[in-house]
Amino acid sequence: MPEIYNLGAFQKRNRIMTDYQNKVWPDLSTEAQISIFSPIRGIAEYHVIIRLTDSSCDPATQFSRMATTIALLQDDWRDRVLVWKRFFLSDAINQSVYFNQADDFTAVSIVQQPPLDGTKVVVWLYFVPKVNVSKITQGTMMEHSSYRHLYHTQIGSNGDNVAIQTESTFDRYTQLLETKGCTLEEHCQRTWIFVQNVDTYYAGMVAARRNYFEKEGLTPDTHFIASTGIEGKYTNQETLVFMDAYAVHGLQSEQIQYLYAPTHLNPTYQYGVTFERGTAIQYGDRRHVFISGTASINNRGEIEHPMDLIKQTDRMFENICTLLAEAGAGMDDVMHLIIYLRDIADHKTIASYMQRHYPRIPQVIVWAPVCRPGWLVEAECMAITDAGDKRFEDF
Repeated sequence: MPEIYNLGAFQKRNRIMTDYQNKVWPDLSTEAQISIFSPIRGIAEYHVIIRLTDSSCDPATQFSRMATTIALLQDDWRDRVLVWKRFFLSDAINQSVYFNQADDFTAVSIVQQPPLDGTKVVVWLYFVPKVNVSKITQGTMMEHSSYRHLYHTQIGSNGDNVAIQTESTFDRYTQLLETKGCTLEEHCQRTWIFVQNVDTYYAGMVAARRNYFEKEGLTPDTHFIASTGIEGKYTNQETLVFMDAYAVHGLQSEQIQYLYAPTHLNPTYQYGVTFERGTAIQYGDRRHVFISGTASINNRGEIEHPMDLIKQTDRMFENICTLLAEAGAGMDDVMHLIIYLRDIADHKTIASYMQRHYPRIPQVIVWAPVCRPGWLVEAECMAITDAGDKRFEDF
């Protein structure tokens, strides 16, 4: 049996909304950080980060212990459906042997972004009770209320260069959406684009994405998509770029709000890239807030505090908080954090920073250089608030 530690809950409007717990499996040397959104009305949502506490054992043992921990958690939570899991790996090509690609109905994402705690693997899980899930091509569909949530993972393509691979990847994703009656422009809400050797290949990905978006009607005059574009490797060394994505069918346009924080950030197209800083999705019983990969940048598109890790981290979270506030949310609504570091030598400093400021939020710190060399740290998050709107159906 795991040892369970309740880290307390944030209370808003006289309701306890976001509860934080830790679970520890001493015999497996594993632990989980858990965030629970429990509304008065509607279904709950759970985000979990599981990590190993012993990095000395061999890879096979580490992956076996991780798989056992996930299975034990699922057994404890039989009333909750595991919708999504992402594995952050230290060596994706060699470690791919530890995965069963036919993983029931769960969307499985695998990316080489080495955990900086010295272990081989960390996993991020997303559970929702009382929903229907089904396997779709390269992903999972979750159905509840009148919405269909589409989680596609590991979308990539062969090609001689990153521009060809990027265009083919988006082509493939567009085709996958079409099979479910969706389009990139209307239904995709979030992407994660992983670029091998980001310092070399990011510019090519950006140009190809911009051209593809123009073709699909995503321009500065319409909208883009919340996204993280970051260093990441696939299990195939020839893959220069691949993508995970999230789309929702059944939303009205009035349910979608794009976040700008103009006091702190500039529109991304002003420096040649095409993504939204953040997106809020309004439901009848809650609001989901997706914050894209965010770094230490000002509203002129300039890097703030060059070469100063702590000040960059402060400014990064100031930017994130400003985006969240635009959606009526704050850090006490955040369900998980992913922290990307350029320099592995900065891990101890950032781990200490996170422990001082945000110890309860489930989080993972990985090695993944950001798209601009001067950025030392980047973070993304997802938040949920109970700010419902009765005009729309519940989540």
